[in-house]
Amino acid sequence: MPMKSSGGGSVNEIDRWEGGAGWIAHPEEGMQRASHAFVGEDGVWVVDPVDVPGLDGFLADLGEVAGTVVTLDRHRRDAASIARRHDAAVHIPSWMSGVESKVDAPVERLDGRLGETAFEVRRVVDNPFWQEAALYDPDREVLFTPEALGTVEYYRAPGERVGVHPMLRPLPPRELGRLGIDRLLCGHGEGVPSGADTAVSAALSGARRNAPGLYLKTLRNALGG
Repeated sequence: MPMKSSGGGSVNEIDRWEGGAGWIAHPEEGMQRASHAFVGEDGVWVVDPVDVPGLDGFLADLGEVAGTVVTLDRHRRDAASIARRHDAAVHIPSWMSGVESKVDAPVERLDGRLGETAFEVRRVVDNPFWQEAALYDPDREVLFTPEALGTVEYYRAPGERVGVHPMLRPLPPRELGRLGIDRLLCGHGEGVPSGADTAVSAALSGARRNAPGLYLKTLRNALGG
């Protein structure tokens, strides 16, 4: 199983709800890169997207594309090419650096809120090596994190439904645990459609304690054991 696939792919839908939907372009890859589209009064916001054949038709069913979004400095993915195709801009959090110069499309900065949606743009990690923003809808209690939390196997220690990214386990983003979270959406793996509070709280509180189990599992998988 490759960690990351390229080219081709298809719209393998995940996380369908009244506020949008998501897709995993390459279900066979270990990283399980998930992309999402959020619907607002001003159109559809395409977040950290991986492009695939048939994507424009999928998005058209949700509405007109208002823009694409990069919420992690490493998640430029196909945001620029999709934005150009829809005559839209790539939107990047105002405090995120080092991304705009690498984006081959018009860029606009995000402050406070994602367009005319209910999603707030929240800073999760901001250091020279990692810049990440979460999107949070306090009305519907929906949280999207591109990297800090995930459901893919290499995030999860034994017994966990949601995991903290392996590199963040020593200092997990505990502020996320203070949010009311019913639905969790993430950049790697399918989301948790309801009652996500419990899984997120367990992931954050056990991040350090469960780290050795996760690292051991990862090592065993790498060795084929």
